[in-house]
Amino acid sequence: MNFRLLAMLFVVSALFFTACGEDDDPVTPTPEPVDESTIILRENITSDVTWESDKVYVLGGRITVESGATLTIQPGTVIKAEAGTGANATALLVARGGTLIAEGTADAPIIFTSIADEITPEQVAGGDFASPNLDPDINGLWGGVIVLGNATISASNEDTDEDLNEVQIEGIPSTDTNGLYGGNDDGDNSGVISHISIRHGGANIGAGNEINGLTLGGVGSATTINNVEVVANQDDGIEWFGGTVNVNNVVVWNAGDDAIDTDQSWAGTLDNFFVVTPIGSCFELDGPEGSYVARQTIKNGTVVAGIFELNEDDELELVTGATGLLIDTDENTPLDMSNVHFVGPFVDGQDVTDDELQNTTLTDITFDIDPANLVDLMEKGEVPAGISAGGSPVADKSGLGWTWASIRGGLDGL
Repeated sequence: MNFRLLAMLFVVSALFFTACGEDDDPVTPTPEPVDESTIILRENITSDVTWESDKVYVLGGRITVESGATLTIQPGTVIKAEAGTGANATALLVARGGTLIAEGTADAPIIFTSIADEITPEQVAGGDFASPNLDPDINGLWGGVIVLGNATISASNEDTDEDLNEVQIEGIPSTDTNGLYGGNDDGDNSGVISHISIRHGGANIGAGNEINGLTLGGVGSATTINNVEVVANQDDGIEWFGGTVNVNNVVVWNAGDDAIDTDQSWAGTLDNFFVVTPIGSCFELDGPEGSYVARQTIKNGTVVAGIFELNEDDELELVTGATGLLIDTDENTPLDMSNVHFVGPFVDGQDVTDDELQNTTLTDITFDIDPANLVDLMEKGEVPAGISAGGSPVADKSGLGWTWASIRGGLDGL
């Protein structure tokens, strides 16, 4: 009996000490799984980096590709941006000396959009490039894409009228020197932008100013930009500030302000483009702001010129806030525009600033309107040389089937 009792006590004691040992060394809890497919960006890019197509990159602020660094974005990559206004507006900024290689394809475009957009890399990889939850007229949810270079601009000091060869881009606080653009290298190279769609941008930065969908400040001619879509930007679709870069195969759809805007003697060419239903001007083409003067060329475009609503008399009129300006130039705007067709209908309030075309050459600019009513579209009441009634859409959309505008039917009949 004593032997059995001792044995039982030994077993109980062993169990007791084992339990105490386990309590002294608790099991480490299993960590929550990390979503490695979403990368939130808070810091500027200071060395070469590649964004991969199986991940979503979230701009958590104004992210700058600084001088000397190259950002490469793989085809089919989705970049989303958090909401932000004023100095906190989210944007991708490529500074002078920085390089962006964003070379998508028709089968795998690169998409810049809002964090509110539920589009996924898997959806894009499957050939579906449309937003699953946001309509194509929702704007102002983030900033935009800004590329700055070292090419010539026409700018001057407002107080002294002295020429300036570099200035701060609109939308970037003056305290951030990465926002400077301009120089004397017209062959500057900021990289490659091809088959990209920029959506739902144009966040307000204060005093009624917003960021453009794509801003090009002093960008040089060695930069390659083609196959660009801007959808529902609260401000302009694309705006050039000087520079020499050429751009082709463009769609600007549902711009909240001007579709195509140029400033400071941009010396490049825009070729083959669609402008569809902007709220502001179809073309806002400003002249030089300094002594440097260069001509811009705009050719081979189709324009759907306005968004309309029915008034109380069941007549078409421009929606509230629309400017109705079809071609708006300054007296000193050096412009050669050719082979551009404007699709009707047209209503009161839409016009061409035909009294400010002294430095402009127009060739084969056609309007889908009765010839007897063409003069009504002229602000001064005279039809300039190179403008006529009739014609048909001229831009080539055969390579733009990947755009959301095309998928949604925005280019149908054009």
